Amino acid sequence: MTAQTALSTATPQRTVDGWLEQFNAAIQAGDASRAAGLFLPDGHWRDVLALTWDIGTATGRDAIEAMLRPAMGAAKPARFRLAAGRTPPRVVARAGRETIEALVEFETAQGRANGVLRLVAGPEQSARAWILLTTLEELAGHEERIGARRSGEEAFTREFGGDNWQDLRDKARAYTDREPAVLVVGAGQAGLGIAARLGALGIDTLVVDRHARVGDNWRKRYHSLTLHNEVHVNHLPYMPFPPTFPVYIPKDKLANWFEAYAEALDLNVWTGTELVSGDYDDAAGQWAVTLRRADGGERTMRPRHVVFATGVSSIPVHPKLPGLEDFAGTVQHSGAYGTGHDWAGRDVLVLGTGNSGHDIAQDLEASGARVTMIQRGTTNVVSLRQAQKVYALYEEGAPVEDCDLLAMANPYPVLVRGFQLLTKQMAEADREILDGLAARGFRLDDGDGDHTGFQMKYLRHGGGYYLDVGCSGLIAEGRIGLLQYGDIERFVAEGVRLKDGRTLPADLLVTATGYRNQQDVVRACLNDAVAERIGPVWGFDAGGELANMWRRTPQPGLWFTAGSLAQSRIYSKYLALQIKACEVGLLNPKLRRGEAAGPTATSGARRFVEA
Repeated sequence: MTAQTALSTATPQRTVDGWLEQFNAAIQAGDASRAAGLFLPDGHWRDVLALTWDIGTATGRDAIEAMLRPAMGAAKPARFRLAAGRTPPRVVARAGRETIEALVEFETAQGRANGVLRLVAGPEQSARAWILLTTLEELAGHEERIGARRSGEEAFTREFGGDNWQDLRDKARAYTDREPAVLVVGAGQAGLGIAARLGALGIDTLVVDRHARVGDNWRKRYHSLTLHNEVHVNHLPYMPFPPTFPVYIPKDKLANWFEAYAEALDLNVWTGTELVSGDYDDAAGQWAVTLRRADGGERTMRPRHVVFATGVSSIPVHPKLPGLEDFAGTVQHSGAYGTGHDWAGRDVLVLGTGNSGHDIAQDLEASGARVTMIQRGTTNVVSLRQAQKVYALYEEGAPVEDCDLLAMANPYPVLVRGFQLLTKQMAEADREILDGLAARGFRLDDGDGDHTGFQMKYLRHGGGYYLDVGCSGLIAEGRIGLLQYGDIERFVAEGVRLKDGRTLPADLLVTATGYRNQQDVVRACLNDAVAERIGPVWGFDAGGELANMWRRTPQPGLWFTAGSLAQSRIYSKYLALQIKACEVGLLNPKLRRGEAAGPTATSGARRFVEA
């Protein structure tokens, strides 16, 4: 029985309208208990800034009532209705459950808000909310300078004899006469995305990156690298990829696009620049950070906000391996690997069985090297085609902006269930590949013990999986060797000695062993005290959200963004809105979990108002 017939014979729109009418009546009456009663007993309300100035989920009617009660007085949510001009209500399956899904819009005391409503049958076949997502989309009076609000013709009048556009851009990038409000560390997709969002909100932002060119974080990676997800998922804010782009974007093409993106969106970027130290002045509400340029010069800047956008992959992990100091060959981290042509006809070991390890092993084999992979733990393997199922939402025909909103409307328990179902489907479709690997002794898993597959491994750890583009077949056929780390006694000059007495020769060891947490980046760039204060970055926290990501942290003025192009695009909006709210005095930069999103929640923050 479908969600539509289980609820009534009414159309999805009439069912949604009926629920919204009851919900609005409860909100208008100030009755949080009645509003919460319109949810399933185990329903979820995920809020992204609209009610709480935070990113989090209330699960169960009591928790929903507790979140809503203060918000009705502070955030003043009102006029929930179907979103005009967007994907209409429809019956869909989400995480194995049929539901009526609708995009909604409403207002708060801060500005315009959007949301997603998913209804299922409740008691007596009445519609009850399974999931409600609410997101703050813009701050009233501080809207993005895009579309009809973009800079008018008066911004660049023909000043004969004066500065033209290029002169103004050069001065803006130089920062000779001012300090940026925001310093972004890292010019990858996360750093460029947040800089673009902040620029559209009129916030002076400087991006620094240690590489010589924008895009070098991709350009300098291994020769054969191509994105593992499809182009339609990966657009950056304001500037989607052209429809002529390939389905899977090569790394150099992506790097060149990043460079063009920074130029097209007038982003202030200093390449060849590293953040080497920084301290926060609580009284002044600003940082003193030291930047070191490629020419050896240094500059101290005093931004009010520092955003780390160094990614899930930043500081390489160099594992301590027994006897490695005796190895006479070359040792190279995967982040420094280029091409396999120099190793044709030679023996190579690749330590690690994630995406990078597999891709590098395949590149070496294709270049004529004799390759053996060393597996340390179990690995989740999914064919590239099957892996795209996690992005199936973007193939349903809705605009990217609607898909982005729908993608956020999955609280942690729903995310887990959805990935469990997908992981089982993908494994069934990939049975031939998986059986071939198992026959060779490759150790497989289907997730972190809860059968949630590669995507949850990525969200929890940033790795531990392989999206197969052909290397699995090479392993199954024996063209790439396989060695379990537990069978190694120690490294020796000529290679690696095994516990059975054999020695496996090697001229090169590639350590595809991953990268450290952004907490360690903070430790290296700022200090231990700040790193310990914030705690881990990435991975799920107790509330089912990615820890310290896109939200205020225990260190005032310190923010984090990372992840895929899609994550960077989606959540950069909400990170930028919080920084803007701090700048105009609507939000206290000091973290106060559970506060309602309203003017009364920000007393004492007015010193952050723009001049």
